[in-house]
Amino acid sequence: MMRLDRAAPGGFPPLQRVEVERLACCEPAGIGLHMTHWSTRSLALAARRQGIASTLSHSTVALILRDAELQPHRSRYWKTPVPDETFRAQAAKVLWCYEHVSALAEQGEVVLCVDEKPNIQALERRRLTRPMQPGLIERQEFEYVRHGTVNLLVKLVVHTGLMRGWCLEHNDSATLRAVLPQLLGEHRDARRIHLIWDNGSSHIAQETGDFLRHHYPHVRVIFTPAHASWLDQAELLLRAFEARYLLRGSWKSRAELSAHLAASWPEYNRLYAHPFTWSWTRAKMHRWVDRHRS
Repeated sequence: MMRLDRAAPGGFPPLQRVEVERLACCEPAGIGLHMTHWSTRSLALAARRQGIASTLSHSTVALILRDAELQPHRSRYWKTPVPDETFRAQAAKVLWCYEHVSALAEQGEVVLCVDEKPNIQALERRRLTRPMQPGLIERQEFEYVRHGTVNLLVKLVVHTGLMRGWCLEHNDSATLRAVLPQLLGEHRDARRIHLIWDNGSSHIAQETGDFLRHHYPHVRVIFTPAHASWLDQAELLLRAFEARYLLRGSWKSRAELSAHLAASWPEYNRLYAHPFTWSWTRAKMHRWVDRHRS
């Protein structure tokens, strides 16, 4: 059996390198293990037990993975939209609004994107955060106390990039309907409102649809396609807002978190609000659907 040695002349033996890379690309279950993913240490152990090398350190495995651009310790979620005609039709409605948002605003019409961030935890660190000092980064206590959750509803005015936020007691149709007069009332002079949101249960509820048709007949409701809520620009807004106003926060109660959120969205408008640059057009979407369907 060959020995895999970092200091070996000429580098790693090519055959052993390929075998380590191939093992890294296999699931642990493939060799009878129950772990869900690899680490450099578990890969080194498995490679030795598989007879790939009699001695193999995790640091050597790390070098092999780095050179092969393999990262078994990382993973990313994604949602897979179904590229069918239903997706094409629904996505086209959303993208049409984004492509014509400035022209619509000039004609007295407004495009709104709405989304929720449910169950934001009001976490209080058990000890005060130690601030940054020369040579030391900020240090935050790991232990925390839970004080419940808050649901945040946000509205994005697409052509200006301005937002508005509401803290909701519940994420259901009744609570949403109670907020809609405020959400839409700011645009009472608009000739038409194009309202974009995802297929959340409070959005698709029959009561919500009936309420909008009865009280706001000039509102055109547009749903994003299934598994494609990323077409809602309010998701971009929530990510930008969370990075600036929620990350590393500590709150002593739900009321304190709600007060923080209520004070934060006006500040976001003053400091950061701008229309998002959106480059995915209907033409690009149609090419994407055609390519995936073929």
